[in-house]
Amino acid sequence: MPNSTTVTEFLLMRFSDVWNFRVLHAMLFLLMYVATLLGNLLTVTVTTLTQSLHTPMYFCLRNLSVLDMCYISVTVSKARVIFLFDNRVISMVGCAAQIFLVILFAFAELLFLTIMARDRYVAICQPLHYPVIMNPRACVQMTLTSVFSGLIYAGVHTGNAFRLSFCHSSVVHQFFCDVPSLLKLSCSDTLSNEIVIFVSAVVIVGGCFIFIIMSYIHIFSAVLKLPTRGEQGKVFSTCVPHILVVTVFVISVTAMYLKPTSNSPTTQDMIISLFYSVVPPFLNPIIYSLRNKQIKEAIRRVMSRMLYSGK
Repeated sequence: MPNSTTVTEFLLMRFSDVWNFRVLHAMLFLLMYVATLLGNLLTVTVTTLTQSLHTPMYFCLRNLSVLDMCYISVTVSKARVIFLFDNRVISMVGCAAQIFLVILFAFAELLFLTIMARDRYVAICQPLHYPVIMNPRACVQMTLTSVFSGLIYAGVHTGNAFRLSFCHSSVVHQFFCDVPSLLKLSCSDTLSNEIVIFVSAVVIVGGCFIFIIMSYIHIFSAVLKLPTRGEQGKVFSTCVPHILVVTVFVISVTAMYLKPTSNSPTTQDMIISLFYSVVPPFLNPIIYSLRNKQIKEAIRRVMSRMLYSGK
């Protein structure tokens, strides 16, 4: 393009340029980051040290916790820097790395949540077959498949994005690099990128979401046949928050990635991105772990052993 400059680095956005708000946003992100790391680290530690929690369910939960710590670190760490300091620059390589890791962890997060929904379905609806279907080997295979397929998926989308030329602007209207924001900066034809994003979102994200919802429908149908309301309430109180987190995650990802690139960027886009990049890792340890009776009992035992050994 004539009279255009090729972009070699990008500028990330803040929620506000007012210093007081920048400090407030940095502190909020820091609190959420620390809480997420502590909650997930506690889950990993307890499920690793407690022999009775060496089951497929807690194996999946431990993997999800490790994933969440990595996921939130990719976006929040850089965001806190641009909130507090004047330097908002991120290199082309840094931006590519951030996009690759965000897509990888978001993709793996969705697959792990799908595996956990299947685990709950088999445990409640097919309890006699549970040891066969959710055996340790199957759990490891599903985990490795999720990670490797995530690597391929992230590689395809990242490579597809960075084959484009960027010359319209260097300002990424997000607090981290993501594909939709980059497409708005491209001076190349982005139709193929949009088609790939649309198809993959419909097939993979939509397919996983439908599978999760159908699994919980079968779970609820089985639970309603239980004789005691106490057991019904226990399952409902566990499953409903799971569904809410998955729904928020899927809707926010879909809204962000399927939004037409011609739309002008707004602060609303940045807020929507919070619901798939920051909120799920923050809420998962609360919903999946800290409300779990076995986890809470295991935490008490581990803390008691630590206090006793300290004396």
